[in-house]
Order: sequence, then structure tokens, then C-alpha cells
Amino acid sequence: MAIKKQFLKSKPVCKVTFTVPAEEAKSVAVVGSFNEWNEKSTPLKKLKNGSFKGTVDLESGSSHEFRYLVDGTYVNELEGDGLAWNDYAGAENSVLSL
Repeated sequence: MAIKKQFLKSKPVCKVTFTVPAEEAKSVAVVGSFNEWNEKSTPLKKLKNGSFKGTVDLESGSSHEFRYLVDGTYVNELEGDGLAWNDYAGAENSVLSL
């Protein structure tokens, strides 16, 4: 799994690209505080190499909790900027700091 951050000079926005190697998966989405944990809001596209990829524009200077939803199972990003405990989920979420 990987996260790529591209900060724009023209406005306070960071283009965040999520890449998830999940060749066997049928669907992968990113859910988090930036999309109100809506599993249909940010689906990732399956590429020919079997990985899933998608880009989201987020405000620079912000921080977000998120997870991947791979075929209905929540998965954390190991290359995230950290982990945060979430009492509602009863688990840790990945953290994205911009």
C-alpha cells in the first residue's frame, strides 16, 4: 500500500493518491473523516496490474483518520502518518497529516 502527496502551489490543496495492491479483491474504497466514512464516496479503480488506485483533493494543513475497505474488510495503511484509536470503531485508524 502506498500514499503519495502532491501539494499544489496555486491553492491550499494536497492531491493524495492512494494505491492498494489487492489483486484478488473485487472492490476497494477509502473511507475516512474527509468523506464521512461513506464507503461509496471514494471507490478506487482497479488497474491492469491488479492494484487499486484513486486520488482525493484535501485541504493542506489538515489531518484525517481513514481506512481502506477491501471487499467489506477494513484495512489500515501501514505507510500512513500514524495511527489513532477510535472508540466508535473499537480499533485503530490510519492517520493522514497534510
